[in-house]
Amino acid sequence: MIDLKQFEIWFVTGSQHLYGEETLQQVAEHSQQIASGLDQAGQVPVKVVFKPVVKTTEEIYRICQDANVAENCVGVVAWMHTFSPAKMWIGGLKILKKPLLHLHTQYNRDIPWSSIDMDFMNLNQSAHGDREFGFMVSRMRINRKVVVGHWEEESVREQIGSWSRVACGWHDWQGAKFARIGDNMRYVAVTEGDKVEAEMKFGFSVNTYGVGDLVQIINQISDREVDALTQEYEERYSVMESLRKGGEHYKNLRDAAKIEIGLRTFLEDGNFKGFSDTFEDLHGMMQLPGIAAQRLMGQGYGFAGEGDWKTAALVRAMKVMGSGLKGGNAFMEDYTYHFDPSNQLVLGSHMLEIDESIANGRPSCEVHPLGIGGKADPVRLVFNVAGGPALNVSIVDMGNRFRLLVNEVEAVEPQHDLPNLPVARVLWKPYPDMKIGCAAWILAGGAHHTCYSQNLSTEQLQDFADIAGIECVTIDKETRLRQLQNELRWSEVYYQINKG
Repeated sequence: MIDLKQFEIWFVTGSQHLYGEETLQQVAEHSQQIASGLDQAGQVPVKVVFKPVVKTTEEIYRICQDANVAENCVGVVAWMHTFSPAKMWIGGLKILKKPLLHLHTQYNRDIPWSSIDMDFMNLNQSAHGDREFGFMVSRMRINRKVVVGHWEEESVREQIGSWSRVACGWHDWQGAKFARIGDNMRYVAVTEGDKVEAEMKFGFSVNTYGVGDLVQIINQISDREVDALTQEYEERYSVMESLRKGGEHYKNLRDAAKIEIGLRTFLEDGNFKGFSDTFEDLHGMMQLPGIAAQRLMGQGYGFAGEGDWKTAALVRAMKVMGSGLKGGNAFMEDYTYHFDPSNQLVLGSHMLEIDESIANGRPSCEVHPLGIGGKADPVRLVFNVAGGPALNVSIVDMGNRFRLLVNEVEAVEPQHDLPNLPVARVLWKPYPDMKIGCAAWILAGGAHHTCYSQNLSTEQLQDFADIAGIECVTIDKETRLRQLQNELRWSEVYYQINKG
């Protein structure tokens, strides 16, 4: 699991010298209490760090500069306790590179009706000061999250915690490296994309490595290492008889373990956060990585098949955002449909590589022919995914911009056995219904590869798109095709106007 407690959000309060030292001391004390309360709140998974109250252009610029270079700072929470003239914020906001949350709150929850006077009003004027700050951020066209309410409210703390997870996902992308082992699946369009533009826009790099680079490492793995991992397989999963020692496919299991150890070594040595591969480029490998990709994803790596580096990076970001929450985030693919008018469903799966973090119960470790790739039968984990609310999320390169698609779905428990389908699988109903949901996805150019999430929200993915400065298209219970088509057209115009 990725430990989010290593990360920080900085709590920055704005004021000015106009009110005098006594008032500023009260502002600092109140701010410290709020920061401490948020830091101790169970809803906030990161550290909340109080920073001294900023009162001048120079102090604001310096705190933004410090946040930019602070290794563990993933974002800034800004609050105006009093009135902080917003021209003081221009320089700092111009250089701020970390995600910004504007907390529109005040220290006191209630108005003290019988004692309120102008001293109280001058001290507690967030309703006034936050509007001044908000104008400047809007005037500068800076994306930010706005959370409104008293800082002790559970819903406010939940929103801040939710946003902090998104900020961690974005922070994790900065300087991240993803390995494309082999190239793209031949002739496929949607898994391609502009890697240079992605690095400029998102902060992560993608480079291709020959499968021989990986094979060289795999061939150096010792029998002792393989023995230990195959033993772990037998303890953790229900291993089919032919894969056990003395069984017909025991060598397949050992080869799969060797591939997993080699892949992990390759990723660790290269400091990669994710990878993609393709069944069309396996020269020197015994089988396509199945259980290896599944388990590495379960340990936090991003992955997608057929060279789809964009989805691999998205899977990694969503794993960071969902770290520590019940449920998982996994590579997924819309595979086939059930068009029964009374019960229309999508069957999601992939050839091999669905992450065990979303498994319902103990996975079965099995070996079966793949039918493509021309290699030995690969070992994989087979399981069903539980019912419940979920998201399917896709990132695509539209040529002049990146687009994030979010489809809210409702997964359902399998209603039939699937004895001849030896892969991990999940059934879901897309919102608002099968016909509109699928048509909307296609009209928006959504990919067949997605990240399937059991623990993130649509709001979090929208926040992520805002931080990245990319388009977000949501398909939910309220989606209507004509409105969606209009929104897609409006977005096209917007991004043409703002392409500079």
